[in-house]
Amino acid sequence: MMLRDKEPVKRVEKIIKEFDENLSVNVLKTSARTALEAATSLNCEVGAIVKSLLFKTDNKYSLFLIAGDKKASLKKIKKNIRFSDVSMASADEVKSITGYTIGGVSPVGHINKVDIYIDNSLERFDFLFAAAGHPNCIFKISFLDLKKITKGVIEDIIE
Repeated sequence: MMLRDKEPVKRVEKIIKEFDENLSVNVLKTSARTALEAATSLNCEVGAIVKSLLFKTDNKYSLFLIAGDKKASLKKIKKNIRFSDVSMASADEVKSITGYTIGGVSPVGHINKVDIYIDNSLERFDFLFAAAGHPNCIFKISFLDLKKITKGVIEDIIE
């Protein structure tokens, strides 16, 4: 089976094409499972890679889109978004909530509704690269379009 034929990749492709027909999923010959691997594969800055991190926040799940060269700050997430409890979701929770496995979690196309928060440091790049449902699949998007397509809230959520 070709990577483009996998259901999670098709889900991302459908959403990004509906948003902008010029966006597309790119299949890499090398892995983009981590931000460093993705940046190496794409020959770009690590910060231009969008890390999609799922956290348990109070009694729900929220997705945080973080620049590849930054780390999420649980303290800032609690303070700035006013959550009392924040913890990293397990691999099983990530799969059951988003429909994606870790390394391929896209900012779009989740099988359950999650609130999305976007690290404001991503704004420094003209283009960003985000996972597209599989560790070898990505899509390129501007910061403004990422905000629009995810309906994400811009926050200061990094260390």
